[in-house]
Amino acid sequence: MKNINWKIRFNWSENKTFIFRFVIAVFLPVLTYYGLKAEDLTSWKAIGDVIVNAISNPFVLGTMLVNALNVIPDPTTKGVTDSEQALDYTRPKNGGEK
Repeated sequence: MKNINWKIRFNWSENKTFIFRFVIAVFLPVLTYYGLKAEDLTSWKAIGDVIVNAISNPFVLGTMLVNALNVIPDPTTKGVTDSEQALDYTRPKNGGEK
């Protein structure tokens, strides 16, 4: 997966949408598996416990990985890589930009 522009994907100031989608893709299976809602995570200890339990469970860890991998591919290109044009981006392209 070296042909993905990771700097742009995980640049918080430029690409909050991708980061939000990635975080949801990773943590939603954890909440679902343990029957939790976001409201149940009311302390850092509770969040830490859920993360440790998730990482310790091979099934949950695998589900997190599969979900994360579903968010990564660029749906506008064939395969899992970014287009040659996208690899050269220094910031995400706006919708109407050419």
